[in-house]
Amino acid sequence: MAQQQQQTSDMHQQQQQQRPLTAQVAKTATAVTLTGSFMVISALTLAATVIGLVIATPVLVIFSPVLVPAAITTFLLLAGLFTSGGLGAVATFVLTWMYKYVSGQRPMGADQLDKVKSKIVGTAEDLKEQPRWIP
Repeated sequence: MAQQQQQTSDMHQQQQQQRPLTAQVAKTATAVTLTGSFMVISALTLAATVIGLVIATPVLVIFSPVLVPAAITTFLLLAGLFTSGGLGAVATFVLTWMYKYVSGQRPMGADQLDKVKSKIVGTAEDLKEQPRWIP
């Protein structure tokens, strides 16, 4: 009976040792397969890029007198559109803020504006009260 239990525990230990080894072999095989696949895809992409560049270079050189000004024009048009859109959004925000401030709704930052306004008024009153020095 003791010998049978010993054999059972030995077999159980061997199975436990084989499981991590099997899992490690499976992980390694998966990693090698994926790495190889990605390397092949990477090499094909690089080859396609080089071939496309070799084919497109003469076309780009021939059409560069047209393409360069077209690219510059496109860039300037897009820059103008984005700038006008941004300035329009800022103008809308400022007008909304001013409307809220004038109507007494106290928008964000109104307290700071009131502090600055009171400082300016105080300084102006101080300057008004001081006698002028006339040479």
